[in-house]
Amino acid sequence: MNLSQLSALSPLDGRYRNKLSPLAPYFSEYGWIHYRLKVEIAYYLALLEVPLPHMQALSSDQKKALENIAQHFTETDAARVKEIEKGINHDVKAVEYFIAEQFATLGLESETVFIHFALTSQDINNTAVPLLLKDAMDTVLVPAMQNVIDTLQDLSHAWQERPMLARTHGQAASPTRLGKEFKVFATRLQDQLDSLKSLPHRAKFGGATGNFNAHALAYPEVDWVGFSNHFIQRLGLERTAFTTQIEPYDFLAAQLDAFKRFNTILIDLNRDIWHYISIHYFKQKINLGEVGSSTMPHKVNPIDFENSEGNLGVANALFEFMSTKLPISRMQRDLTDSTVMRNLGVPLGHSFLAWQSTLKGLAKLELNASALEQDLEDNWPVVAEAIQTILRREKYPNAYEKLKELTRTGDTINQEAIARFIEGLAVTEEVKAELQKITPQTYLGLNADQLGQ
Repeated sequence: MNLSQLSALSPLDGRYRNKLSPLAPYFSEYGWIHYRLKVEIAYYLALLEVPLPHMQALSSDQKKALENIAQHFTETDAARVKEIEKGINHDVKAVEYFIAEQFATLGLESETVFIHFALTSQDINNTAVPLLLKDAMDTVLVPAMQNVIDTLQDLSHAWQERPMLARTHGQAASPTRLGKEFKVFATRLQDQLDSLKSLPHRAKFGGATGNFNAHALAYPEVDWVGFSNHFIQRLGLERTAFTTQIEPYDFLAAQLDAFKRFNTILIDLNRDIWHYISIHYFKQKINLGEVGSSTMPHKVNPIDFENSEGNLGVANALFEFMSTKLPISRMQRDLTDSTVMRNLGVPLGHSFLAWQSTLKGLAKLELNASALEQDLEDNWPVVAEAIQTILRREKYPNAYEKLKELTRTGDTINQEAIARFIEGLAVTEEVKAELQKITPQTYLGLNADQLGQ
């Protein structure tokens, strides 16, 4: 079978290909080749600035032509790199040979010796990967994550004063506000996104085993550490000073863990909303053309939150594996990191799908205010905490025990039962009046704005 959306083994490249097109320029085979080529060209141009005495000085037009090799890199160009790779069985060397072909078209055959000069493959890979991840985060991933947070913030604001019964251990608990509960998730997610954005994108650039052996031998007069620091910083990255053949991946592992924590919080959100839908706190906007069940015509399933949860689970399993595998290498290097790194786009692809599904689900929510109100009205025992707290303040003996006795009898505890209990208390009329004002709808504590002061 020819490769298509129908024959692809991975649903990321099959069923969901159209939804993941924003990530393709970074994590596809084309993307990996393109970013390797970007680093190789940038390195050659940086060497020209040293300058190395054996390199031919180039005109501004020639430099621009070299920059254009990277800026206008096409899928046809990538296919040529793969063709070269097929003959030599080395992906990074194939990029070098492709660039050499381009140099030849510009009359720079003699300068091809300085392409990939004194480097090892991981100088390119461990610079290209953090660069493509940085660009993907800046343009696609972080904006998508922020969109989820902003949507939750908007819902939190819209429902900031909406009373809602809380549930701890699945049981009715002191009332809360729906907006605050959404604020909890928005804040948790923002904290993790801020943590992710604070982590540096680390690159390795130091030769075969990290010591600049070949560089220092060929041109001992050059400050190769200073050169590499400057080169990597111009790419928007940070250079790891002490490495083996590879960058240790410690900060990449931290980034993967940050994505995982973000996703874990989103799983929590998806499950909570799924439950709120099941108890009718929310209705879902109906698309008349959709089918909820192959046999039950009435079904309108919370599929967006379920799809999100499933994709987040797949993503987090891979994030967990990668963050614990990548920092481990035998001696100065083995190839297990290369195999794993090729899958970097997979957990990010599943995450991106999940974020979009959650957003789609949130857009379908319609508040069922009557269900929230009825749930509060059906759970008057939740004001017991409020009443016994006031009684404690008044030094009323055994206040907790008296409320426990009232609310655990098995009798129906409604507004009338609470009112009768209050009238029977040996307290002042002022305190009774204070207690009678307490309802499940008003016993809400501080609002989200006050909590955030």
